[in-house]
Amino acid sequence: MTDSADTRGTGDTILQPADPAADSWRGSVPDSSATDLENLLGTGVGAAQEQLERNGGFLPFALVVENDGEVRLVAVTPADAAEDTEADFDADGMISDLTELLRQHRDEFRAAAIICDITLLEEDSDAIHVAAEHQDGSVFAAVLPYGADPATNELEFGDLSADTNEPTVWVD
Repeated sequence: MTDSADTRGTGDTILQPADPAADSWRGSVPDSSATDLENLLGTGVGAAQEQLERNGGFLPFALVVENDGEVRLVAVTPADAAEDTEADFDADGMISDLTELLRQHRDEFRAAAIICDITLLEEDSDAIHVAAEHQDGSVFAAVLPYGADPATNELEFGDLSADTNEPTVWVD
């Protein structure tokens, strides 16, 4: 299945299956779980796009759907931030820290997503990656390629597509 993003001029990402008959993931999970996962996906992609356009990049972060339905941002400080250097941060370390933090507090929410910047080697492109999971075991992940337009140096976003994902928060 491949999903496509349609912003309809509003800047909001609307997920649409490229082939509705192939949209089997939504039919395989409870509606409330699918809604939570889609909410995390849309919010995560939107927040990452905003940071990319404003700052030219973003640090890994997480979003959770609390048990009352509220979406909350979860972030960690890069380990090397204390050194106050301009050196690259350890994104993998931050993702591990986020995952551990989510595991420790998983009773406080019903769904979680980790959003990070990745490189798609085959496409020679950067991409926003969102890996979402629900406490009921449902998982969904997607990637949104992006790059600078050579003529204008403005960011351009490709098509949102599904990716594989394994649970990392609700595992024992």
